[in-house]
Amino acid sequence: MDINKPQVASRYAIFATGGKQYQAEEGKTIQIEKIEGLPGTPLEFAEVMLRKLGEDQIEIGQPFLGVPVRAEIVKQMKGPKVIVFRFKRRKKSRVKSGHRQNHTIIRVTSI
Repeated sequence: MDINKPQVASRYAIFATGGKQYQAEEGKTIQIEKIEGLPGTPLEFAEVMLRKLGEDQIEIGQPFLGVPVRAEIVKQMKGPKVIVFRFKRRKKSRVKSGHRQNHTIIRVTSI
């Protein structure tokens, strides 16, 4: 086994939600954009673009596959605070504001 080679899972899927794409493996937890729901709520992501089921079994959607990725919500949280500071020299203009993005942690149950 080569240490420098990245480990690629034998079964995974690529799905889209919140304008971003994520790689899903069964049992893996993923941080995605905020989705409403309480912890334990089951979710289905229908925009599945690719599924790899084995070495030679790869399904590619045109644009999406008909099989959804199923997951459940683990928790809702906020990301780190980002400071936005606008400054105009010689104008006495300074504006400081902050932002914390909402995230949802999900656990993939099946692909």
